[in-house]
Amino acid sequence: MSKSTSNYSPIMNTYSRFPLSIQKGKGTLVWSDNNEEYLDFTSGIATCNLGHCPPEVEKALSEQLSQLWHTSNLYHIPKQEELACLLVEKSCFHQVFFCNSGAEANEAAIKLVRAFANKNGKKKASIVTFQQSFHGRTLATVAATGQDKIKSGFEPMLEGFTHLPYNELQSIQTIRDMAPTAVMLELLQGEGGVVPADPDWVRELSSICKENGILLVVDEVQTGMGRTGSLFLYEQYDVQPDIMTLAKGLGSGFPIGAMLAKEEIAAAFLPGMHGSTFGGNPLASTAGIATLNVICQADFLNKTVELSQILRSELEGLQEEFPFIKQIRGKGLLLGLEISGNALDLVKLALNEKLLILTAGPDVVRLLPPLTVSKEELYSFIQKFTKVLQQFREVHHG
Repeated sequence: MSKSTSNYSPIMNTYSRFPLSIQKGKGTLVWSDNNEEYLDFTSGIATCNLGHCPPEVEKALSEQLSQLWHTSNLYHIPKQEELACLLVEKSCFHQVFFCNSGAEANEAAIKLVRAFANKNGKKKASIVTFQQSFHGRTLATVAATGQDKIKSGFEPMLEGFTHLPYNELQSIQTIRDMAPTAVMLELLQGEGGVVPADPDWVRELSSICKENGILLVVDEVQTGMGRTGSLFLYEQYDVQPDIMTLAKGLGSGFPIGAMLAKEEIAAAFLPGMHGSTFGGNPLASTAGIATLNVICQADFLNKTVELSQILRSELEGLQEEFPFIKQIRGKGLLLGLEISGNALDLVKLALNEKLLILTAGPDVVRLLPPLTVSKEELYSFIQKFTKVLQQFREVHHG
């Protein structure tokens, strides 16, 4: 495309963008460049868990902006230490590595697994992941991802990954026989269709890992930070992973990722083995501290669960009215609607009704409202979404 053409853009063509430019956001609402108001049930793909521009985070960042933005990790960063202490206090882990994104957090987890294996005399680490999983866009995390469409064009893949069927008992037997170095999974596959892991399957998987010295790594990039009704989703499964990855909601939209690990595993990383220029810098850590403090307030997550129950109940009512909604699944305020038809068509219809929602595969609509959404906004969403479903029925199920 020539620079002289009217539709030239200096941005690389890596996204299929909707015809919308968002200029401002507050809470659950965003406004376009021509000042049209939209109800945002995407939260920046599970990132703005406290809504857009949450006042507590805005205030903390504003104060930090006048003091220090960035310094090298060659020096101690007090805000980073504070955030790490909070995450350790609220989880079953002992140490934290900070980076900038979910892909980087998962990349760090993969490197830590390999370092741990090497330290213990295993020169070739192997990691089991699951079909339809999504772990990121770096070469290692693409190799870990169990979706061919994500890998296409980037072959050859990094070796050392095996993808097994998700939620199937046979996979557990295969893992027992293989004895890999680690098992890495999402307890709720977000990009893979909003599919929760079966609790019995996870418990059995955890037992096999413990019995055979296999590390259990949970990717909570999309599910962490209160999104599913608990601070971390693993808490709902009554298991204690060895490694966990976070990003998205950790900074309320400010780029930050984290990889948490048990002490004996974290010890496999020595100075110089891994790093990040921007990871956990003063601004990012300040955003993380402010976000975590809000989510950990008394009754905050109880309200999230209550809001989720209201939303699911309303959606079940719509399912009766619109039978092309085949299934409603998910946890907390991460819900998916499997439909008969093209989910992207439904998302485009929603955009016309000033409603922002997402897909999670070809036939799943994904709903990710902020955890701070009000009951009134939930009912407003249902009103708008009903119109969208009516239009979708007329076009596709006439």
